[in-house]
Amino acid sequence: MKFFFIVLAVTVLYNVVPGFGSDKVSVSVMEGDSVTLHTGVQTNQQDDIQWYFNNTRIAKIKGDLSDICTDVQCNNGTEENGFRGKLHLDHQTGSLTIMNITNLHSGEYILEIVSSKDSEKIFSVSVTDVPPAELYEMKEGESVTLDSGVIKHPNYVMRWYFNEIEITGGQSKICPDDECKERFRDRLKLDNQTGSLTIMNIRDTDSGLYKLQIIISDSSFSITRVKRFSVSVTDSGLSSAAVAGIVVGVLLVAAAAVTVGVFYCRRRSHTAVPQDEDDDNSPPDPNNIRLR
Repeated sequence: MKFFFIVLAVTVLYNVVPGFGSDKVSVSVMEGDSVTLHTGVQTNQQDDIQWYFNNTRIAKIKGDLSDICTDVQCNNGTEENGFRGKLHLDHQTGSLTIMNITNLHSGEYILEIVSSKDSEKIFSVSVTDVPPAELYEMKEGESVTLDSGVIKHPNYVMRWYFNEIEITGGQSKICPDDECKERFRDRLKLDNQTGSLTIMNIRDTDSGLYKLQIIISDSSFSITRVKRFSVSVTDSGLSSAAVAGIVVGVLLVAAAAVTVGVFYCRRRSHTAVPQDEDDDNSPPDPNNIRLR
């Protein structure tokens, strides 16, 4: 599943557009991610910030907050772009957040800032399919490592969740609340280089959905990504190695029993003692009796 996070190496491209100062940023995200496209400014009463998606205005804001709109409010009530309830506009910066992004949202987002120094920025957003949750089937007492698939970077913030309960805080803190400490006491370990999570001496109560949230920050954008792991824990029973050992032991015992039986029979056949003729107690032959 390493390919899952190859897209974390997001390529940022800057291209000068002749005649109108603008730069272009390319962002790769996955379905279900949330991405924030940063304006890089603080709005004031003279600023008029507008966002366009494929030439359709999807959000706008004035510095005095007298005119704000997002999604269907900005494109005459149409819902062809599927943005309803997915857009958030930061009132202080005008930055645009697209939540739970889908393939419908791939395309060019144009930021226009109308002020004393007009500027434009283009974000080329590509959305790829999200892989399914990784499945782990474990037995009680085993250990399992949930692989993040990345090497940690200073711009990454990584958090682990179990059934929506946070079990790591920030980069390294394990079990930030009492419920987590009670459930996983001394059984969780974080890899300092990758952020991967190891669960030791796993129990049936550890079955459930584990989520890794990675927040990737950049001066032009930020991405919130989630990777999912489904863990199922069953009774320990006998391991395959133990079963194999028992089978071998039974076969050895059976082989030994056969060997002893053959040896015993052979010994019996060689130790039989013939009777002495003098000790013959059979009745006399009448033909051999002499008369007086």
